[in-house]
Amino acid sequence: MEEATTNISNISQVIIDTINNLLNTLFSSVDNSVYQTLDDLAFINNDIFDNSFLSNILGTNSSNGLILIANSLLIAVCLYYAFKLIYSYFTGAQIERPYQFVFKLLIFGIVINCSQFICESFVYFNSLISSAIREVGKNFLGEEICFSGLVQNLNSVVTIDTTSFNVFSFDGLLKSLISISFINLLFSYSLRYIMLQVLILLTPFAFLTLINQSTSSFFKAWLKIFLSLLFIQPFISIILLIVFALDFTGSDVVSKILCIGSIYALIRANSYVQHFIGGISTNVSQSFGSLFRRGKI
Repeated sequence: MEEATTNISNISQVIIDTINNLLNTLFSSVDNSVYQTLDDLAFINNDIFDNSFLSNILGTNSSNGLILIANSLLIAVCLYYAFKLIYSYFTGAQIERPYQFVFKLLIFGIVINCSQFICESFVYFNSLISSAIREVGKNFLGEEICFSGLVQNLNSVVTIDTTSFNVFSFDGLLKSLISISFINLLFSYSLRYIMLQVLILLTPFAFLTLINQSTSSFFKAWLKIFLSLLFIQPFISIILLIVFALDFTGSDVVSKILCIGSIYALIRANSYVQHFIGGISTNVSQSFGSLFRRGKI
C-alpha cells in the first residue's frame, strides 16, 4: 500500500515538474522576444509608411494604385451628378447647386490625391504626443517609459528563480498571468497595426464619400475608427507613465496585485478609448470570448 502511494506521489511530482519545465521554457521565450516587439507595435510612427507594398497599393501619385481608382470614381460621380442635374430640369426636383458641387469636387479631389500625406500627418502628430508623454516620464522618473522597462520593474516584484519555477505557487501564478497577458497585448497591438494599414488604404474612398451627403456616413465611421486606433497610443503612454510612477521596490502582496492591475489596464486600454470616442475593439480576448458565448466554437 505504501509502495503504491509512493509511486502515485512520484508520478504526480513528475507531471508537476514537466508542467513547470514546459511553462518555464515558454515564459522565458516570452521574456526574451515579446517586449521589444510590443514597443514597435504599440508606438507607431511614420515608419509604418516605409512598407513599399503599402505605398504602391495606395498609390504614389494620381495615376496608380487606389488613388487612381478613387479618381475614376470621382469622374463617375461627376457623370452621375450631370445626369441628375439634367433630370431635375424636367422633374423640378431639388438637388445641390452646380457651383456647390464643383467646389466640393475640387476640394475633395485635391484631398483624395493627398491621402498619404494626410495619413502621415495624423500618424506623425499622434506619435509626437505619445513621445512627449514618455519623454516627460523619462525626465521625472529617470528611466525609459516602454514595455522593455516595464518588465524589469515587474520582475523586481515577481522574482522567480528559473531553476525553481512553480506555476502552482502564488509567484508562479502571477508570473504566468503576466506572461499570458503580454501575449494577449502582442496579439491586440498586432491587430491594431494591421487595421491601421487597412484604414490607410481606405483613405481615398473615405474622402470620396464626402462629396455626396448620403454617403458621408462612411467617412464619419472611418474617421472615428482611425482616430480611436491612433489615440490608443498616447493613452497607453499615460498608463505606462502612471505604472512607472508606482512604487515597485517591495515584494509585498500589494505590489504584486498592482502588477496585475497595471497589465489589466493596458489590456483594457482599447475598450476605454472605445467608450470615450467610439471605434472598434482590438481586444483579442474579447473576440475569442464572444465566439464562445455565441456557440460558434
